[in-house]
Amino acid sequence: MLRNQLFKQVGVKVESLKSKVESRKYKVGSTAYKVQSIKYSILLVFFVVLLSAFKLDDASFKIAKVKYNGGGDWYANRTALPNLIAYFNSMFSAKIAPQDAVVEVGSQELFNYPFVYLTGHGNISFTDAEAKNLRNYLIAGGFLHLDDNYGLDKYIRVQMKKVFPELTFQELPPSHPIYHQKFKFPQGLPKIHEHDNKRPQGLALIYKGRIVCFYSYESDLGNGWEDFGTYPEDTKERREQALKMGVNLLQYVLTN
Repeated sequence: MLRNQLFKQVGVKVESLKSKVESRKYKVGSTAYKVQSIKYSILLVFFVVLLSAFKLDDASFKIAKVKYNGGGDWYANRTALPNLIAYFNSMFSAKIAPQDAVVEVGSQELFNYPFVYLTGHGNISFTDAEAKNLRNYLIAGGFLHLDDNYGLDKYIRVQMKKVFPELTFQELPPSHPIYHQKFKFPQGLPKIHEHDNKRPQGLALIYKGRIVCFYSYESDLGNGWEDFGTYPEDTKERREQALKMGVNLLQYVLTN
């Protein structure tokens, strides 16, 4: 059975905070130490809540589509996630709730989901508070899948720089484990829907050795996940390739 190991880094932080709080209980003579003890206690409670929110067992858990401001159609690919979820659930004993949720990028509800999906064609705009919230979510162990639905690229790169100014998207090689989960993609990210006659690229933001964001560029996986016939030019074979790559993404996130 898949086990959700997200937030294992947070677990280390919790242990560290426990030690710091414990070391301060003997230094009660100083107001400064008392303040520090309270500070670390609050942080400890915060991270414990995060850990419990992502505990995976036999019960269902949800994934979500990200709602953002700026005018872009965040709601695009309406049938994509439910179809991907059904495909995933047919193969694994760990079950995802059949209907995806919707979560705003600046909401604390973001922390309820181990995997969130962002797509669209138009403009995207993150406020400073939204960018900070998304950064905290990703650093804490969450995962963001960006899916280029044509026209997304010039906007999302700028916004993700607000989230991680120190990081740059890196192309993952075809040998990367994300392409070698249940299904094998020896050539890397499959091409599902044609945009500008460019090759598909699987790009990633990597924070302290962990992929926090996967960007499927010039592939349009979400189009392939939609109901068959939505896009007449997309064959059954392409749709199956898209669904298999989506399963790989979910499996990678939930087991790494």
